[in-house]
Amino acid sequence: MRRYLIGIAFALAIGATTLGVFVAGPQGPPAPTGAPAAQARGGGGGGARGQRGGAPVPPEVTTQRPAADELLKINAALKRFVNTDTSPDSALLKKYADLINVSLRANTAIVPVQSQVRTTERHNGFVETAKNGDFDILFAGDSITDWWQQAAPNGGTDVQKKYFGDVKIANFAVAGDTTQGVLWGLQNGEGQGHKPKAVMLMIGTNNTGANTGFEIAEGVGAVVYELRKDFPDAKILLLAIFARGAGPTDANRMKNDEANKIIARLDDGQHVFFKNINDKFLDDQGRLIGFRADNLHPNAQGYETWAMAVGDTLKGWVK
Repeated sequence: MRRYLIGIAFALAIGATTLGVFVAGPQGPPAPTGAPAAQARGGGGGGARGQRGGAPVPPEVTTQRPAADELLKINAALKRFVNTDTSPDSALLKKYADLINVSLRANTAIVPVQSQVRTTERHNGFVETAKNGDFDILFAGDSITDWWQQAAPNGGTDVQKKYFGDVKIANFAVAGDTTQGVLWGLQNGEGQGHKPKAVMLMIGTNNTGANTGFEIAEGVGAVVYELRKDFPDAKILLLAIFARGAGPTDANRMKNDEANKIIARLDDGQHVFFKNINDKFLDDQGRLIGFRADNLHPNAQGYETWAMAVGDTLKGWVK
């Protein structure tokens, strides 16, 4: 038991926990960077669970967190351990005793916020399209999706014309955006007005710097929940977050892989359809094919591969 508690204490100290808890300082855990209370719509509903200040998250991807009474018991156990420890590290533990306590880590990935990249000008353009546009398919995501609108040799403009020239598409993706940015956009007009028949969503790779794989999955789940509420009759093609990095041991790729395993649970075979096409972009050594030198964004070849994998499905949903 003593070794177990030591392990917990040091794991908490470095934030290495899948429960989303950490050692908090005297001021308590840092507040999430998010939208003002008037903009962030929290609470549960429809089977989803919300965190304080955060959007509802479907139960399929919600990470288990300690209840209030469980936190009290955990902290009491840690305090007893520190006070009674006789190991060579006892003095060190007692020195920082006031800092060794468990608190819930706020998941910033589910807190709607207008990201810097989703500028007011661009957002207003999306809202105008949502109000007055005529489109069958909505693309949502970050730069990987945004750059369907870039010209060759790197972008997907020509590929989109080739595979989707006979359907009407609106692209609300923004380079550099995160799950919380997409949430904010949908909740502030981009999800109202015209109702697409199909949505293609891929989001989360820009969350890897600040969030765990579990938190990213909750963020994606919150976006899917919002899309289902905004567009109840649409079919959603939820893509696995694309592979990134130079190889399979890239830390961000591994984090995305972790999130992908979780968000796959959102596939209900009726409204939400999860599709992982990452193997189409990898060689035998796990290196990316059809991507730019940054090992993050597809080039024209990658967009061709992408279109071939999803085109028939999306167009079949709108005809």
